[in-house]
Amino acid sequence: MFNKLIASILPYFPQGLIWIFSRRYIAGKRIEDGIRVSHELNQAGAEVTSDLLGEFITTLEEAEANKLAYLEVIDRFLAEGVKGNFSVKPTMFGLLLDQEVCYRQIREVVKEAAGKGSFIRIDMEDSQCVDMEIALYRRLKAEFPRSVGLVVQSYMRRTLSDLEAMMDMHTPESPLNFRLCKGIYIEPEAIAYKGYQEVRDNYLLLLDFMFRNKIYVGIATHDKFLIEGAYRLIEKYRVPANLYEFQMLYGVTPELRASIIARNHLMRIYVPFGEKWFGYSTRRLKENPKMASHIIKALFIRG
Repeated sequence: MFNKLIASILPYFPQGLIWIFSRRYIAGKRIEDGIRVSHELNQAGAEVTSDLLGEFITTLEEAEANKLAYLEVIDRFLAEGVKGNFSVKPTMFGLLLDQEVCYRQIREVVKEAAGKGSFIRIDMEDSQCVDMEIALYRRLKAEFPRSVGLVVQSYMRRTLSDLEAMMDMHTPESPLNFRLCKGIYIEPEAIAYKGYQEVRDNYLLLLDFMFRNKIYVGIATHDKFLIEGAYRLIEKYRVPANLYEFQMLYGVTPELRASIIARNHLMRIYVPFGEKWFGYSTRRLKENPKMASHIIKALFIRG
């Protein structure tokens, strides 16, 4: 309860205080920081998915600016030889303001990445965005069949039905490509599983569906129970290495990450960076209130 209380009030503290926590989970505020951390992770045996932070904009001018910033990110990261791809949040490109504008902006980003042999992952956001983001994925995938993927969330009750509905897009020439995560947004029980084990069980159910249907999946979790479950399913279905990868957040469970790499599984690390780090950081706190104690300790214990 103490951690939850601290996590609820920390977003109202000075940003300099929150940065004490954030710098462990965010590469930095500049493109150069993202490139530096990505190279470090590459050298440790992992690939990356880079994310320029920002979401839920209020003007379409911001959408245009974010597109230009992403084009620069793609150009810089690939020119620097970073091994990885990129993640985008549609609300950062105006999804809730004008869906057509959002599509056009993200299409330019995907086109730039595809033209350079790279890949864009469309992040899944809260429940108001799900239908729009699936529609966006459909539209982009029709033009860029191997250069765009989508995130799906195991805590949403609808996800298995969504996967089944998207099977019409799954062909050898244009395979489906998903990141499977638990989900972090606060949703009502009517549409989202609330029990800890319920979410885990549905995660493995969805992963089983993807493996059975030869869908590429990024297994995004730090949960040892789910990682062990994934190992069993990989063995059960003899899933080839080119149909899956593991994914983790930067700064989280590095020992577990290293153990997966040591077993010769592809690991991809989500590397967020940028000036708009505050919203990401406070969301991480709400997701895991135990992190709040690290901030309090950091105020009193050097290092």
